[in-house]
Amino acid sequence: MKKPTSPAKFLYLTLISLLIFQSCSDGTSGETTTNDPDKEEWVSMFNGKDMKEWTPKITGYDAGVNHENVFLVKDNFLSVRYEPTDTFSGEFGHLFYKDKFSHYKLRATYRFVGDQQINGPGWAYRHNGLMLHCQAPATMTKDQEFPLCLELQLLGGNGTDERTTGNLCSPLTNVILADTLCKTHCINSNSKTYHGDQWVKVEAHVYGDSLFQHIIEGDVVFSYRNPTVDIPDDPRNGETVNSGYISIQAETHPIDFKSIEILNLCGCMDKKAKNYKSYFVKNDKASCVY
Repeated sequence: MKKPTSPAKFLYLTLISLLIFQSCSDGTSGETTTNDPDKEEWVSMFNGKDMKEWTPKITGYDAGVNHENVFLVKDNFLSVRYEPTDTFSGEFGHLFYKDKFSHYKLRATYRFVGDQQINGPGWAYRHNGLMLHCQAPATMTKDQEFPLCLELQLLGGNGTDERTTGNLCSPLTNVILADTLCKTHCINSNSKTYHGDQWVKVEAHVYGDSLFQHIIEGDVVFSYRNPTVDIPDDPRNGETVNSGYISIQAETHPIDFKSIEILNLCGCMDKKAKNYKSYFVKNDKASCVY
């Protein structure tokens, strides 16, 4: 993605107040009937039939409006599609999952297909992303192009040139990279290039604000920490971003997600509880079941 224009003009007081405190997921913890404390309980984020648990937000439209049905579920894939005659005129899109998370592992399998939308920007060719720690879609302005978030960038090759995937882009945020505050908007990973329409496996390991890891086909290709708000002239500029929503993009190139799954790492850490898990890293006492 490109740098959002004039970020200072966006008023995000509400969204930042939601993001600057750490919290567990709003919707994946709870009682289990038979608990194996060491068994990872991954949750599929879409059911293969519809998008009832997702909210679209497309530039120029209110949250909830799926303009031109750019996001859809077909053949058990969560996809982005454009009609052959569609012409891009600034309608960047994001599709948000219903729950907010702070500590988690996210994994997906994706592939790029088909042709880019007419007049799509060059940088958006075979381009999508897993947007981490996003602001809530309802807090975005109607004409806002990108949410405040950390983007695990997904890129496909053109068949000839090298082009890494698993990169970082940071709309309205900064991060610490190698102990240095980094204000560069997009930074390449050290991944391989994935040409054609092949399926690629990606993971994000997220631990509040302390560590983010981008993983492609089992290899850690990028790491960073301590994201902060970057909105000049806003009173909360510099505040820590340690939780948020997850979204995927519509950026003018068709894409399929075969699967998107999440493992919540925030939950009951009391070994006496029925829903204790050995892999939890952040305790949520309120979720404990005895």
